[in-house]
Amino acid sequence: HWDVFREVTEAFILVPALVGLKGNLEMTLASRLSTAANTGLMDEPQQQRKMVFCNLALIQVQATVVGFLAAVVAVALGGLSRGHVDVIQAVVLCASSVSTAFIAALCLGQTAAPTLRQVQQSDEEVFSVRLRLCFSGLVTVAVIIGSRKVGINPDNVATPIAASLGDLITLSLLAGISSLLFHYRDLWFLPPLLCVVFLLLIPAWVSVARRSPPIREVLRSGWQPVILAMSVSSVGGLILDQTVRDPDFEGMAVFMPVINGIGGNLVAIQVSRMSTYLHYLSVPGALPVTMSWPGPAATLCSSDVNSKSARVLLLLVVPAHLLFLYVIHLLQGGHVTMTPTFIICYLSAALLQVLVLLSVGGLMVRWLWSRGLDPDNFSIPYLTALGDLLGAGFLALCFRLVLMVGV
Repeated sequence: HWDVFREVTEAFILVPALVGLKGNLEMTLASRLSTAANTGLMDEPQQQRKMVFCNLALIQVQATVVGFLAAVVAVALGGLSRGHVDVIQAVVLCASSVSTAFIAALCLGQTAAPTLRQVQQSDEEVFSVRLRLCFSGLVTVAVIIGSRKVGINPDNVATPIAASLGDLITLSLLAGISSLLFHYRDLWFLPPLLCVVFLLLIPAWVSVARRSPPIREVLRSGWQPVILAMSVSSVGGLILDQTVRDPDFEGMAVFMPVINGIGGNLVAIQVSRMSTYLHYLSVPGALPVTMSWPGPAATLCSSDVNSKSARVLLLLVVPAHLLFLYVIHLLQGGHVTMTPTFIICYLSAALLQVLVLLSVGGLMVRWLWSRGLDPDNFSIPYLTALGDLLGAGFLALCFRLVLMVGV
């Protein structure tokens, strides 16, 4: 329903990549801070401030750089599929992507410092702070610190909250900013100016992030997963771009964020829990005996704690999707009739997606840990990108099957 998405169809390619990028950055932030909180590295106020500020500066750098690269990839893929590139639309897309990534990261992190100062006050004030944070729901850091203080495992709540906030804010900002820039596209200097301004702020964020040795290492070696994840998500965006042009696949644009969001959230919870478990038992490079390489069915069928959590997460797939299908039906979105055939095909696609992600996630966490790499920084971007690709492919197959059955 947005004019910019009708005129600049490359925006559909950008949506999964940019939403995936924002979710990846927020979920890796949440996973790193959850692990730090569970292992006692954020118990002191000074430790909290340093850990939080350096992490937030890191995601600003990554959001700006990869947001720009995502737009370039979207323009390139769109140019290959359409046979030409509109320069004005390409510049508008780049400016929209960089602005969206930067502002979304800033929105989710800007109140972290006041939150930490408030948490250091008296117990009564801490209680009131928690209540305000529960209603605002805008600060991933507050969720982690609050969860730790009340005895809830941050791994179970921080990553899905971070991802959901990231999806909502990113989609809203992308639609609003791109529409505004497209409306004033005659002001040719405005999109390039925005790109330059945000890119020039990168050195300032880098200087803040480098103050923490662990974050300095992520700043040096943590680019590969987010860039590769962005590239894989762009392929999913290309599938979306090609299918939404067909009237029979028009509803995919509504269902794709749902199937990818739920799948990404569930696998993020699992790998975050596994990462914390590994940090408790061992050091990177040494895989504990209790987490040896699993067999084909061990991800769901064994008796260890990670297998039990995987089974619980898989059981959440159907209720979660049924709830969202009902909401979409009430809002009359999706341009799809909720027939039993469609619901069965859709739920089958969602279950298969999560099953693949949980299986791959268990292997990936073990492989990364055995190579001395922290799964908090590497696994989530890869898995959410794979989830975007699988979600787009399975959803397109779902619509095709329903069309073939004709019911």
